[in-house]
Amino acid sequence: MGHRPLFRWVLALGLLLVTGSALAYAAAPEMPEVRQVGLTVLTEKPDGACTVRWTDPYDHREREDTSSCDPDRDPVLKPPHFDPETGYGYDSGWVVAEGSEKGELYVLGQDDDVYDARIALSDRLILFGLPLLTVGVVGGNVRAAVRLSGVRPGLVDRAWRLAGAAAAVEEDRTRAVEAVREAWAPLREERVREELGRMPVARLRDDERRRFRTKEWERAGVHTVRDVLDAGVWELGGLPGVGRRTAEQAVAAARRTAGAVGADVVVRLSADRPDPRATALVTALYVLVAAGPEGRKAAEAAEALSARLEPLLADAGPASSRGAVLRAAPGDRRRARSAVAGLRRQLAEAERDGLDARFGQTSVDLLRAPAGELDALSAWTDFERRPRAYYDTLAEVTRDAGHASA
Repeated sequence: MGHRPLFRWVLALGLLLVTGSALAYAAAPEMPEVRQVGLTVLTEKPDGACTVRWTDPYDHREREDTSSCDPDRDPVLKPPHFDPETGYGYDSGWVVAEGSEKGELYVLGQDDDVYDARIALSDRLILFGLPLLTVGVVGGNVRAAVRLSGVRPGLVDRAWRLAGAAAAVEEDRTRAVEAVREAWAPLREERVREELGRMPVARLRDDERRRFRTKEWERAGVHTVRDVLDAGVWELGGLPGVGRRTAEQAVAAARRTAGAVGADVVVRLSADRPDPRATALVTALYVLVAAGPEGRKAAEAAEALSARLEPLLADAGPASSRGAVLRAAPGDRRRARSAVAGLRRQLAEAERDGLDARFGQTSVDLLRAPAGELDALSAWTDFERRPRAYYDTLAEVTRDAGHASA
């Protein structure tokens, strides 16, 4: 569940109120530019309500309109005393001197009520808006500061680099091991076939440990366990007196025997009689032997470190940048802070053990794959100098593959 942006909404409401205050203030009517003119009062009531006539000073024509005359002016100026012949009175007034209403009559103070209402509304809006803005800004910054307290981009980057170095060591070690196994597999298969070729077919037993009747098989040329595997169920089942079920049991027994032989077969290497396949195996082993036990230990340390760093780095994602931690949910930020503490411990331990340097050196050693005749000769020379190291490494690698080799 994401965090509730409380202060963001408070800030937005404050901005809305302040904006409304500015709009209300801007909408308050202002007194236009005016020009004083003389008014002929046509009729007038005791309260000052009157009908007046004046000459427009701009288009020079007479205009009439209702207005509000000064009821307290001298009675001589009021109708009909000012001009007994016409019965009109006199007063002075104002006309608009600009805009679309230019020349129209304007009564001073006629917009005061609207102006006062707009200004009062503006004041009320700003009165509520400014505190909300203050709360939103201060509270949001405090909250952001608390959320940003767990940001450690430098530490997370260091952890990612260390994880990358560990992954590179694992990958390089796996590549070197697979090269040895690929080179060893055909030699081992050849040795297994040699052993099976020396095992008489009569040694095979079915699922109930009973010997097969193999005289007809031998007459047909199936003399050894290897011949049974080469013939397969289809060919073996076609021999006289051999049904499909017997052929399936015989082939299964031959495969079990091959598995048992493969578990104990010995691949011998000799510099006196090197062949391309043996040379490929020795050159592949040369990489692991040159890396030595330290290379294997570094790969094991890399595997263990990767297992520890992976969940920590996954949880530490929000701590990798300010933007990420601000967008993260509260639960994710708590896990990120805990993960950062764990990464700090792992980095301290790795620095104490010198893992970064060890990983780099091991990768360099594992990438020194021999190539060409001179490198193959160097590998054979090294094998003659310390064959035990090569056989031990081969045993270790092939044992990991589920086999054993001397």
